[in-house]
Amino acid sequence: MLAFFIITIGILSRLIIHTPNFTPVLSMAFLSGMYLKGRKAIWIPLALMVGSDFIIGFYPGMIFTWGSMVFISLLGLALRNQKGFVSVFSGSLLSAVIFFLVSNFGAWIYFYPHTVAGLKACYVLAIPFFRSSLVSTIGYTLAFFAGYEWLIKRAEGTKVLARLL
Repeated sequence: MLAFFIITIGILSRLIIHTPNFTPVLSMAFLSGMYLKGRKAIWIPLALMVGSDFIIGFYPGMIFTWGSMVFISLLGLALRNQKGFVSVFSGSLLSAVIFFLVSNFGAWIYFYPHTVAGLKACYVLAIPFFRSSLVSTIGYTLAFFAGYEWLIKRAEGTKVLARLL
């Protein structure tokens, strides 16, 4: 059910009109790593991207975007046993940085001169998009994390109450 939710909300968030890069996609990749079991932790965020790119349209360098999703999911896997505010906050911050560095490296390869000046221009011109990614990733990650943990605790409480009755 969680995997279906991640794919559906992720795809819809990329299809609706929004501020560029202000979506829950990066937070979903990070939290997939933290909560989904086995290969789903990596394949679900990747399916979200491939599915939405199939609808939006494929573009040069998308392999770097998809690769950043895999790295972000792996970060979530690495922090899976440290589910607390500090690790979730720092993981969401690092997720935005990973996406910025990897996806813009791909943009540099496909759209900019292959010089130090071209690389610098690519990253400098991407800074406004990084702000949106950073704010949305931190905000969505904290909201989804808190909401999901609350639901888990509520479900556990309901099970305990049902056993007592």
